[in-house]
Amino acid sequence: MTDAVRQWIRQHAHPLTTLAPHDPLADLAALHGLARDATVVALAASARQTHELSAIAHRMLRFLVEEMGFRSIALEGDDAARLHLDEFVRTGRGDPQALLADARSFWQTEEIVDVIRWMRAHNERHPHDQVRFAGVPDRAPLRPGNPQTVGDDIEQRLAENTIWWHEHTGDKIVYWGGLAHMVNGSTRTVSPPSPPPTHRNAGSYLRERFGSGYLCIGLTFHHGSLPYPVPAPPPDFAEAPLGDAGLDSFFLNLHAPGPASVRAWLNTPTRTRLIGPVYDPGDDAAHHLSGGSLAGWMDVIAHHRQVTPVRVISGEGRVGRLG
Repeated sequence: MTDAVRQWIRQHAHPLTTLAPHDPLADLAALHGLARDATVVALAASARQTHELSAIAHRMLRFLVEEMGFRSIALEGDDAARLHLDEFVRTGRGDPQALLADARSFWQTEEIVDVIRWMRAHNERHPHDQVRFAGVPDRAPLRPGNPQTVGDDIEQRLAENTIWWHEHTGDKIVYWGGLAHMVNGSTRTVSPPSPPPTHRNAGSYLRERFGSGYLCIGLTFHHGSLPYPVPAPPPDFAEAPLGDAGLDSFFLNLHAPGPASVRAWLNTPTRTRLIGPVYDPGDDAAHHLSGGSLAGWMDVIAHHRQVTPVRVISGEGRVGRLG
């Protein structure tokens, strides 16, 4: 990767000076201009098991709610209403740690509890201007079929649910989900399995519906532990120059002006790390997203160089590190 790319990253990066969710938000001020016209902002994580990416997402969520008027949060993976999380943030009834007992494992973290408790505190301060979880009415079950067909249906439904909520509430929405679902990928490939599935994803449907009103912020990292070790990415992965720029934590407008060599890097098909529930550290390069370019997939990228595991909620509300 050329020095021009690393220099461009350093020149245009907005350093993140804190990861504490409740600290002042001054280091996120540049999001004002980037999200000014957005109706839906996706916080799209390359791995859900990292403390640092979760903390960055929490702070960006706070900024979008407190500074830019977003009022609904779509938290990908489970039905927040089924878990009574929306009732908790609106009324205070229940306990979020207990309510998360029936959620998917990647929601059962202290980082998610922090978000839920912050939402409740916001609503206590603003009882007539509340923030809430997005939800949808009961939907017909997905049609049976091969994995490709089911995958297509899942992606379309994720987008339709978000569109439905906006049309029925008028709210601006923050969608916190996975990178594979939320990038603008009309044809994107997820590896593994083998053969890897290639199909249109939810982010492409949201871009089609909202145009420039759909802003995708990718959340990526260079190396660390989840708690299993994750090595530095291969040189041809997008994270390699991001990690070599000499910055620990930052976000970057991928549409900022730059020389031809930088635009070529941003617009050339690439791969980016993608870690799901199954991961083999000995075959790290096999776990990736492909089928598009960095600037085609995302509008903004938030990158943290070295990550550590999320804090898992264990029995009776105890919290511990993964591993």
